[in-house]
Amino acid sequence: MKTKSRRLGLSELRRLVEGDAGLEWLAREVKARLSDDPAHDYAHAERVALWALELAPEVPARQVVAAALLHDIVNLPKDSPARAQASALSAEAARALLPDAGFEEAEIELIRDAILTHSFSRGETPRSELGRALQDADRLEALGVLGIFRVISTGAKMGARYFDASDPFATRRALDDRAYSVDHFFTKLLGLPATMQTEAGRREAELRAATLRQLLVELAREMGIKPPRLEPPAPAPGRVRP
Repeated sequence: MKTKSRRLGLSELRRLVEGDAGLEWLAREVKARLSDDPAHDYAHAERVALWALELAPEVPARQVVAAALLHDIVNLPKDSPARAQASALSAEAARALLPDAGFEEAEIELIRDAILTHSFSRGETPRSELGRALQDADRLEALGVLGIFRVISTGAKMGARYFDASDPFATRRALDDRAYSVDHFFTKLLGLPATMQTEAGRREAELRAATLRQLLVELAREMGIKPPRLEPPAPAPGRVRP
């Protein structure tokens, strides 16, 4: 049986939020608390909401949107020693906010757990349909054109170079994605499709990973060097830049 789809456009998502007093209040709270980091701003939360709605068609839209809006409400720097705790802090912040948005206790626990387990750096498998959809939707943001924008902007904030000019694809050195943004493609990004929890999420992830591979091949062409091997890595949560 074909799973039904619930793919909304951005304008439809915004109308959904504006038409729900609780979600509208949450949106204001999230906007006030998020920084201007383009990789983790309110626009990122909206895009995660759009894909989470698509990937969890059986979950009430109100719960899906709330989880997506709140999933990064506590955003620690990528190079922070406490980075792995960001999802736990966001989950607790969500627990505190959701009652005032009109959510019941069972809904709050479901959303809190989805936010807690979505993070790559925690290395957890979500326990609910909402959690699986949220994790996949957030990981899709690390792939494709958006993923390219995000990895470069995040690397720049951390002081990373685009790549090692003498060995861009780490053929003679160890990968170091804190020093070189292109290394992050090999330490994590190209392996993300294999971690997806939903069938639709995996299909979209494969399409977006193909964009990353195309970029690496084109980079090699522009530099006049041999293209890299593009087998997906086996991600190691906690070791690499999330």
